[in-house]
Amino acid sequence: MNEIQRPMSKKINKISEKDVKEFVLERFEDVKKSMKIKDLVAFQSTNKYMIMAHNQKELKILGNIVASNKKIPFLEILVEYEKHLKTSLDKEPTIKTHTNVILHIFGFFSKNFSQMEKEQFFKLLSQFQKNKITIGNILSEINLIIYRFNNTYLASQTYFLLYSDPDKGNIFQILRNTNPE
Repeated sequence: MNEIQRPMSKKINKISEKDVKEFVLERFEDVKKSMKIKDLVAFQSTNKYMIMAHNQKELKILGNIVASNKKIPFLEILVEYEKHLKTSLDKEPTIKTHTNVILHIFGFFSKNFSQMEKEQFFKLLSQFQKNKITIGNILSEINLIIYRFNNTYLASQTYFLLYSDPDKGNIFQILRNTNPE
């Protein structure tokens, strides 16, 4: 059976870190071709959390490089940015770095959550930290929250595109189905 004929019920293969790196670097090639600072700013913005999961120190350096656009010729910025982007992607994300990103994202919603929703969120985060669920599991839950609150900034993040599991449930379904322990 070829790829097109495979039934939809088959499990989708996970994206590897190599695939993540290739995807991001291909998008950066588009920025280089455009030669526009606005495209570099947009690239930095949409890849912020994905880069943060890989290397927070390099994320800060990349931000400073983008911010230097009025002081340094754009070609030099692109060369320096690409060097640091590749350095950041060479470091694989860990549970700790993913947790940091998830907590940053949680900050966008925490004021709007009920106490029960906050407890469920931290329960999921704890399960992730204990390797009971994957990063894809928790991000697929957060994805639905992004749409609930219509957060277009987070919806545009490559972090969700590359790491979420699209076929998982919903944090609010879990709340409805949870029995007190």
